[in-house]
Amino acid sequence: MSTVAHQEVKKHAQDLLDFIDASPSPWHAVATAEILLKQNRFTPLNESDHWQLSSGGRHYVIRGGGSIIAFIVGSKSVVEGFNMVGAHTDSPGLRLKPHAAFSSDGLIRIGVEVYGGPILATFTDRDLSIAGRVNVRAQSGFETRLIKFDQALIRLPNLAIHMNREVNDKGLKLNKQTELPLIFGESEDGVAAEQQFLNHIAQALEVTVADIINFELNVFDTQKGAIWGQHQEFIADSQLDNLASCHAAITALTNTKHPTSTAICALFDHEEVGSESATGASGSFLADIIHRIGLSQNLSQEDALRGLAKSFFISADMAHAYHPNHAGSYEPCHHALVNKGPVIKTNANQRYATSADSAAKFIGLCEQAGVPYQQYAHRTDLGCGSTIGPIVASRLGVNSVDVGSPMWAMHSLRESAGVLDHTYMITVLSKHYN
Repeated sequence: MSTVAHQEVKKHAQDLLDFIDASPSPWHAVATAEILLKQNRFTPLNESDHWQLSSGGRHYVIRGGGSIIAFIVGSKSVVEGFNMVGAHTDSPGLRLKPHAAFSSDGLIRIGVEVYGGPILATFTDRDLSIAGRVNVRAQSGFETRLIKFDQALIRLPNLAIHMNREVNDKGLKLNKQTELPLIFGESEDGVAAEQQFLNHIAQALEVTVADIINFELNVFDTQKGAIWGQHQEFIADSQLDNLASCHAAITALTNTKHPTSTAICALFDHEEVGSESATGASGSFLADIIHRIGLSQNLSQEDALRGLAKSFFISADMAHAYHPNHAGSYEPCHHALVNKGPVIKTNANQRYATSADSAAKFIGLCEQAGVPYQQYAHRTDLGCGSTIGPIVASRLGVNSVDVGSPMWAMHSLRESAGVLDHTYMITVLSKHYN
């Protein structure tokens, strides 16, 4: 690798870690993406306004705070099709309950719900904190404020091995109701637990407790992302699944200058819980944006359908990297290796949207971009995860492929991946947009 290429790879990796560390919730992820888009001359659109779009226009739309779609209007009519990439802003973890704080044995504890499918044991003995959004009263009714406590604020201490002698043989198992509440602090005499917790929120936002209407808050790890390994060839951070794909897609789009076909980057919330929401991939968000771009070009319904028939959608979601300590967990002929390029994910039962045709198209993009690629299939006797790929493919009827960068410890609070793979993904998505 040349010195220039090596510097670019390390820069992409550090940019990714900075993006993740600034984005401890889906709403922060969208806000961070918005900053990158504005820096690259993208302008916001409101769904309730009238749109006037022209060739070369660079725009983005936010729905519900946790989903964002950015696009560049191509020089050709959209009857010639869209080049699209989709990813998701949410990650599995712990979400605070509406009345989260309660007193117990002289301590204030924070009640949480499990969001998606995290590896719960990885939340123990970590320096955790809280981030998300809070609705506060305003003259117009309410306004939404993002909040992020950078310091360690809460913790889930493990039970000593002397009281859990079989933990190393049978693994750590946590009851989701009784054993997940997090320690927030010591109780103060005469002050209710919820009042103490809301005082902390109010002080951070510089409002009163009475101003707080409600909140959506999640737990995050305060440890920053790191580049590691003998040759600094790996990265580690929370939420690589799937903020790494979000960052790659946004970076590729912002690097795109004058596309002939309209380029779209769609980042959805709620993938980890099924996407069934107004802001999820199963909602109307992407279809609405595509329809409105077509209306701005005075296309007929037939022309719009012709455009979709010529479109290509890449569902970018992280892939399972081969772990040599657990060789028996993988399909023997489909080992996806870290730092060996994007992984094309295939499943006969359509858990992934990949077909032979869409895989061939993505392979062509990799070859044009000079990027290596790999193919993955899950063990037949293990349940396979899914992505937004089949959802978008079925809703829009577009040719779609599921791909992702290989990673270890998916859904852990601390995941790992390859430095090279992030640059590979940015490169091939840039080729797709151009």
